[in-house]
Amino acid sequence: MFTGIIAALGSVETLAPKGGDILLAVAMPTLDLGDVILGDSIAINGVCLTVVNIDGDKLSFDVSKETLERSSLGTLTTGSDVNLEKALAVGDRLGGHFVSGHVDGMGECIERRVSARSVQFRFSVPDNISRYIAEKGSICIDGVSLTVNQAQDNWFEVNIIPHTMQETIIQHYRIGSRVNLEVDLIARYLERLLPEQQTTGLTLETLQKNGFAK
Repeated sequence: MFTGIIAALGSVETLAPKGGDILLAVAMPTLDLGDVILGDSIAINGVCLTVVNIDGDKLSFDVSKETLERSSLGTLTTGSDVNLEKALAVGDRLGGHFVSGHVDGMGECIERRVSARSVQFRFSVPDNISRYIAEKGSICIDGVSLTVNQAQDNWFEVNIIPHTMQETIIQHYRIGSRVNLEVDLIARYLERLLPEQQTTGLTLETLQKNGFAK
């Protein structure tokens, strides 16, 4: 489990093919690795990966064919910057929202514009997860916990403050950039738990009927 608060940036050192998968090695010179051991989970651009080798400040991860196909990790190249977050420890501050590190789909940057000292981004969103994204709700983009400013059927917008721009790979986003998206866990599981939603989808009427909205 993660919070969506990026602890540091890392850099891809190698991507070695391994039987259809890849062995991903990432240099993490500014991340505190003092308590990291083999088998620990670390989120790389919002994808939960397991540490399989430790070499100084370089950690390696097995990335499956499934993960390569369902996330933007398949587009990484040597030298790519990546967002890093260690797994949430009991007693840590929860500054963002609960993030599992399981990517629901990929979005694409379709607009970038300056707004005072911030930058506003608009992302397209796959049809199968658009219903889980709500205005002023939470969204995780490449591992970053963000608040949705606006949301429509096939897109949503977020506002990025200067600190977040400087400390994450969002600074590199341009029109056409592909990003990993993880929707809010509550929305995803709420729909699953309501039997009639298997065919009709989640609606305000159903939420009201089941006591989740007024």
